[in-house]
Amino acid sequence: MSSSPTRERIKSSDINLKLLRRPEWLKVKGRTGGEYAAMLQLMREKDLNTVCEEAACPNLGECWGHGTATFLILGDVCTRSCGFCDIKHGMPAPLDWQEPARVAQAARSMRLKHAVITSVNRDERQDGGAPLFAMVIRDIHELVPGCSVEVLIPDFKGSRQALKIVMDANPEILNHNVETVAGLYAAVQKQDHLEWSRDTLVNAKRLNPDVLTKSGLMVGLGETLEEIQQTMTELRRWEVDILTIGQYLQPSRRHLPIRRYYTPDEFEFLKQYGMELGFRWVESAPLVRSSYHAAEQVDALASVPVKSTEDI
Repeated sequence: MSSSPTRERIKSSDINLKLLRRPEWLKVKGRTGGEYAAMLQLMREKDLNTVCEEAACPNLGECWGHGTATFLILGDVCTRSCGFCDIKHGMPAPLDWQEPARVAQAARSMRLKHAVITSVNRDERQDGGAPLFAMVIRDIHELVPGCSVEVLIPDFKGSRQALKIVMDANPEILNHNVETVAGLYAAVQKQDHLEWSRDTLVNAKRLNPDVLTKSGLMVGLGETLEEIQQTMTELRRWEVDILTIGQYLQPSRRHLPIRRYYTPDEFEFLKQYGMELGFRWVESAPLVRSSYHAAEQVDALASVPVKSTEDI
């Protein structure tokens, strides 16, 4: 791989660890307006959950104000307890097999062109809830012709069989977030394993090379820029097409602390680094989350060529 200024390592000694007061560039929009109210009413009428609410997403006001949301299926209680996540954890209720149909109906009511579906972990089930992902993909494709579907799935403990259930339903984008660098996995998401994430993303491409794969990183948990770059390089080796990078924001004092804030210039640096690695799309900014600008990514990628990973 040829070298360039963008590819130069930035030493951890260059990081300003004192920038812990929330900076100006992290201000978020309020939750107001007619579209926001209409979205809230629709979710309540359909008895649906959104990760926007459950995970306290900072972009909720902006996204709901534009009539977009990320549906949360398989209930609202997770069987894992990651140190960064604000979703409730414990023993979840039985699966609601009517939920996929209600999500599809909501997608039709919203006249969506791109639907994003995610879930809690359901480790008490051998299939991890994969059949409901498949159902909601098929229901949306049938009920909302022309609407593409992006699924942000758990790792299913690396199960290829569970993943195949989802892939056989033909989502347009298969998303699974690694969340953090390898060295922080045990501290940040103690019940997860990097190998499970790797198998999920690699096997998705093997099962259907035409499906776009996507992953995401949070920064500010104590990693170095070198470690972020190493993780990005590894994701490209796994043939991931789309990458999102955003600032970790502590949901409450009981969650993992913020170790540092990255600047907009650093996020721009990471975006350029990712594009040079060969990602087809990189969304990198302080408030970026996994589904941020997801519909725009689908439109833009229609004409973006695939780059080889041979030289990485």
